[in-house]
Amino acid sequence: MKLRVPTIHREATAAAEALALVAHPLWRGVGVPRGDGMPVLLIPGFLVGDSSLRLLAKWLERIGYAPERSGIASNVACSSALVRRLERRLETIAREHRSRVAIVGHSRGGTLAKVLAQRNPHLVSGVVALGTPFLDPFQIDPVVAAAILATGALGTVGVPGVFGVSCLVGSCCREFWQHYRDPLDRGVPFVSVYSRRDGIVDWRACLDPSAEPIAIDSTHLGMAASVASFRVLGDRLARFARERRKLERIDRSGRSRRATVRSVAGRSRAAGASVAFDHEHGGAANAAGT
Repeated sequence: MKLRVPTIHREATAAAEALALVAHPLWRGVGVPRGDGMPVLLIPGFLVGDSSLRLLAKWLERIGYAPERSGIASNVACSSALVRRLERRLETIAREHRSRVAIVGHSRGGTLAKVLAQRNPHLVSGVVALGTPFLDPFQIDPVVAAAILATGALGTVGVPGVFGVSCLVGSCCREFWQHYRDPLDRGVPFVSVYSRRDGIVDWRACLDPSAEPIAIDSTHLGMAASVASFRVLGDRLARFARERRKLERIDRSGRSRRATVRSVAGRSRAAGASVAFDHEHGGAANAAGT
């Protein structure tokens, strides 16, 4: 762990960013592509829960997506246990919408989003991580690092629902951390949003080689509710939606069925050539779904 000079004071303007957002035309959906009902699983950051992403959920629904909660009340549980819970949630969402699911994760939520997509690429249309330190989870403000270690100590002495020290450095989450370090499947679009003004995470730690890096001007907390981050989300989610329609549908059982669109030029039907098309179902009709 590399010691850093505290920078958390930069987060003092996060509330102002949220106020600027709700006063901006973008909040009303002006200037962003309209969604097609694609489900979007939202995963909150360390210590907080789904309520921290309520502005994002409201905006996504407003512009035509189906935001879905993670079911996390406070993001302090063991990473491996959380991913297993999120996998069940992801499968349920995919089955209900008959669609691949986009995942947006803030801070620690981005770590969970990447590992979730790594384990279930056939269910995911794309991942956007907001201020997530992929290269080193401890390239963070020392005040926040101390809070993580204190939380780990609580879990180690037996506080239920809280990760322990073994989750960070022991064998408990060894597979999780391997997925965290590995490049994400190339078939899953992956975006890492970072800011040099981030007061919690060292922006350089967000530069995962397997991700498309996008720089914005925002605080760390502001990435969950700022004009800059929402503009990126509106653009990239529209791209995910376009690509997902080309790939596959998800049947009612939650299993994926890969599209088998093949060229039949130069072949006759009598020769047995066939073209199978998978069509998306339940798109706009499912647009209101938290």
